[in-house]
Amino acid sequence: MTSSQTAEKSPASPPATSVDSAEVERFSAMAAEWWNPDGKFAVLHKFNPVRLDYIREQVTARLRIDPHQRTPLSGLKFLDIGCGGGLLSEPMARLGAAVTAVDPSEKNIRTALVHAEEQGLEINYRASTAEQLASEGARFDVILNMEVIEHVNDPAAFTATCASMLNPGGIMFVATLNRTLKAFGLAILGAEYVLGWLPKGTHQWEKFITPAELHSWLAAGNCPALETVGVTYSPVSGTWRKAADTDVNYMIVAQKPVS
Repeated sequence: MTSSQTAEKSPASPPATSVDSAEVERFSAMAAEWWNPDGKFAVLHKFNPVRLDYIREQVTARLRIDPHQRTPLSGLKFLDIGCGGGLLSEPMARLGAAVTAVDPSEKNIRTALVHAEEQGLEINYRASTAEQLASEGARFDVILNMEVIEHVNDPAAFTATCASMLNPGGIMFVATLNRTLKAFGLAILGAEYVLGWLPKGTHQWEKFITPAELHSWLAAGNCPALETVGVTYSPVSGTWRKAADTDVNYMIVAQKPVS
C-alpha cells in the first residue's frame, strides 16, 4: 500500500498547538470543494501557478539545481503545512519531491488522499500539525507555509516551530496577507462580500501579518528572509503575477544558514 493510500494518525496527547479550531471547522466544511476549479477554492486554483513557479524558481536557484530537469526536486524532502486538499503537494510530488503534507482537518486529508490515489501519486498525508511533527524530530529541506499563518492562533510561535524543522541550508516559503487597509478592502470586502471569490468569514483582518513582523519572527528562528515579493491580480487577464506591491498578498522566501 502506498503512502498516499493511508493517512497517518498522530499519537494521543499531542503537544501544544497553534491551531485555531474555529478555522479548522470552517475549512473542513468545504473539504469536498478543494479540487473543483469553479468551486469555493476557485481563487486558489487561479493563484496556484504563480506560487508554483516561484517555489520552483527559488528552490532550484538557491540549492543550485538544474531547473530544466524533468524532476528537479528529486532527493528533496518537502513539508506542506496546512495542505488542504493537496493543491501544492501534488505538483511538488510530480516534480520529484518526497512530500509530507499535514493538515489538522481529517476531512481535508481524506479529500487529499483520494485525489492523490486517483493521480497515482505517493504523498505522505497526515492529519496532524506542525507542532506534532516538530516534537517527533522531523526535518525537511523545503517547507511550504502558504496562506496558513494568518489562520493560526500564535503566528510567532508557529513560525519558530516551522523554522526548527528545516535542515541546515533549508528553505521556507511563507505566503500571507498584509495588515493594511488596502488588504481589508480587497481581500475581505472585495473578495468575500462583493465578488464572492471566497466564503464570507474566510479571513479576519486583525490576523493579517505585516512583512516586518514576519521578517522579525523568521530572524528569531534563525531563518532570515531573503526576498519578499508581492502578488497582484490583473482583472484584464484574470491572472495573478509577482509584483513589487506587497500591500495585499505577498510571499517570502527564507533560508536557514548552513552552519
